[in-house]
Amino acid sequence: MTNDHDTVLAAADALIAAFAEGRTDDYFDAFSPDASFVFHTTGRRLDSTQEYRDLWRTWSEEDDFRVLACDSTDRRLQLFGDTAVFTHSVTTRVSTKAGEETVHERETIVFHRTGDGDGDWHAVHEHLSPAAA
Repeated sequence: MTNDHDTVLAAADALIAAFAEGRTDDYFDAFSPDASFVFHTTGRRLDSTQEYRDLWRTWSEEDDFRVLACDSTDRRLQLFGDTAVFTHSVTTRVSTKAGEETVHERETIVFHRTGDGDGDWHAVHEHLSPAAA
């Protein structure tokens, strides 16, 4: 394991923990402002973190959406210089006006190192798909 490997895993763990604990500011701060997002639950790609934050706010205000828990398993990290690809399976428990639901999905998060090679790692892309039955 390299230092970069540990640093990227720490960034991924912090992002997942913020999501699981409902710390939305910390969660969205883990992403680059120009990050993109592809979710199987939305009809189009989201082209910025602000666009995703606005959609999250709509979910919260209109449907009382809340994340109650999130577990990450089957994790893999691939390093490519200043870019890293983190894939995992996620089991997320959410609450809405309809009640609680547990969803099983697969996720890819692409991280990129900022600065001159020794900077922070920020997520620049997230892709979420349903887990195979």
